[in-house]
Amino acid sequence: MSARYLTTTLPYVNADPHIGFALEIVKADVLARTWHLQGDEVFFNTGTDEHGQKLWQEAVKKGVRPKEYVDEYAAKFKLLKEKLNLYPDLHFIRTTDAHHEAAAQEFWKRCAANGDIYKKNYQVKYCVGCELEKTDSELVNDCCPLHPNTPLERIDEENYFFKFSKYQQPLLNLYAAHPDFVVPDFRQKEVRMFVERGLQDFSISRLKEKMPWGVEVPGDPEHIMYVWFDALVNYVSTLGWPENTENFEKFWGTKEAPNALQFGGKDNLRQQSAMWQAMLMSAGLPNSKQVLIQGFLLSGGQKMSKSLGNVINPLDLVEKYGTDAVRYVLLRHTSAFEDSDLTLDAIHEHYTANLTNGLGNLVARVMKLSEEYVQKPIIAEGIGYPKEYLDAIENFQFNKAADLIWEHIQNLDTKIATEKPYSVVKENPAEGERLILDCIQELSWIATMLTPFMPETSEKILTAIRANKKPENLFPRI
Repeated sequence: MSARYLTTTLPYVNADPHIGFALEIVKADVLARTWHLQGDEVFFNTGTDEHGQKLWQEAVKKGVRPKEYVDEYAAKFKLLKEKLNLYPDLHFIRTTDAHHEAAAQEFWKRCAANGDIYKKNYQVKYCVGCELEKTDSELVNDCCPLHPNTPLERIDEENYFFKFSKYQQPLLNLYAAHPDFVVPDFRQKEVRMFVERGLQDFSISRLKEKMPWGVEVPGDPEHIMYVWFDALVNYVSTLGWPENTENFEKFWGTKEAPNALQFGGKDNLRQQSAMWQAMLMSAGLPNSKQVLIQGFLLSGGQKMSKSLGNVINPLDLVEKYGTDAVRYVLLRHTSAFEDSDLTLDAIHEHYTANLTNGLGNLVARVMKLSEEYVQKPIIAEGIGYPKEYLDAIENFQFNKAADLIWEHIQNLDTKIATEKPYSVVKENPAEGERLILDCIQELSWIATMLTPFMPETSEKILTAIRANKKPENLFPRI
C-alpha cells in the first residue's frame, strides 16, 4: 500500500462555484478513487482561498465584514463534496482557518531566516482580478488580457519582497531533473521558458492600512501577506505542517522522494510550478512531485463570464441531470489538457445519447432478460481493471479511460443485437441463459470500470445484478 497525496487549487471565493473548477475537482476525484480502490492510502485536499484585495473590496461594497462575506461563499464550495459525490475522506481547508494562518506565518519565518524576504519601495501595475503584478509585456492596451474590464491599479508603496530571482537556476535544475514535472509537456516548456527569461522578485505583502484583510506578517503588524503567498501554503498546512512532521513526510514526501501531485488550471501555471516551488526551496521543504495543468472550459467558443451570460453553474446541472451525469460529461467530453467547449445544448445531447439511450437502455435490457430468464446470475466480483484503462487514468487522460468504458458498452450492445439472447432463450433455454449470463458478466465489468467515474451508477448496476432485478430508469428522459 502506498501513501498518495493530491490537491486541487483553492478557488477564490468571489463568486458561485464555476464548472471549470468542478472539472478540476472531479478529475482529481477519479484519481483519488482509483488509488483507493487499488489499496492506496489517499490524502485528497481542496478548500477555499479567502484573503486578498478583491474579497475585501466586495465585502466593503456589500457592507459586511470580510469573514461574513467569505463564509457565505465557502459554504457553497463545500457543498460540492455532496453534490458532486466526491471522495468521502476529502479534506477541505479554508485559508481563514487558524491553523493555516499560523502555518503561513511559520513558512514566512523560514523564508526570512534563509535571507529571502526583504522590504523595499516599489511601483507596479497590479491586476486585482488575477491578484498579480503585471509587466507591460503582459498587457494588451494597458489592460490585463484575462480581466480587460477591470482597471489596473497603480501601487506605489513599501512592501516585503520574496527573492524569486535567486531561484532561477534551482528551478531550471528541477525541470531538467524531472522532464515530466509539469504535465502536459508543452506546459513544462512554457514555464521553463518563463524562468529562462529571468525572474523578478515579487511583492509578498500589502500595507494593512490600505488592505486589512489577510494574514499578518510576523513581527510587523503594519503589513499583511500577499494573497498568493498565504494561499499556496495551504498545500502543506492541510497536512498539519509544521507540527505533524510524520503526516507531512508520509503524504507530501521528502526531498529524496517527493510525493505531492497538484491539479491546476493554465492560469495557475506560474504560481504552481514556479513561484510555489521556489517558496518551498526557500523554506527548506521538498518540492512537489508533479503539477497537472488543464485548459479552460469555454462555452460557444468564448470564455465563460457573467457579462456574456454563458457561465454554467455545476450545481444547477446536478439539479437537472443528477450527479453522475454531470461527472460523466465533464470526464468524457472535455480534453485532457487543452481548452474544451461545453454548452447547455451539448450537455443535453451527451446525456440523452450516451446515458439515457446508451448506458441506461443497456442496463434495462440486460437486467430485464436476467430477471425473466436467469435463476441466479453470477456477478464478476474482484475482476480488476484493464491495463489500458489504468494507464489512461494514471496519465490523466480521463476522457480516454471513459471512452474505453463506452467501447465496452457499445460492444455489449452489438453482442446482444448479433447473438439475440432474447430469441435464443425461448427456443433453447439453456443456451439462452448462457448468453444472458455472458451479458451480465460484461455488464458487471462495465460497472466496475465505472466506479471511479460514476460511483452511484456503478453501485446501482451492481446492486441490480446481485438482486437479479431490473433497476428503475438510471437516466430518465429530460
